Amino acid sequence: MKNFTIILIMLISTLGPSAVIAAVGFSGVKAIGRNPSASPKILISMVLAFVFAEAIAIIGLLVVYNLFGQ
Repeated sequence: MKNFTIILIMLISTLGPSAVIAAVGFSGVKAIGRNPSASPKILISMVLAFVFAEAIAIIGLLVVYNLFGQ
């Protein structure tokens, strides 16, 4: 049961940031397709969103490790 709990928490903690990265990437590509001259501003926003989403995923994995690591 403990292993199932660990797997479930890890799945949830990585699924959210993955969805955010997918949504940001899709929106960024659409925005660059609409207005290519705004590409540098869009790229900076995308990179910041990716960094924050990955930070959330890493924090979630660290929490799982600290809760269940022995």
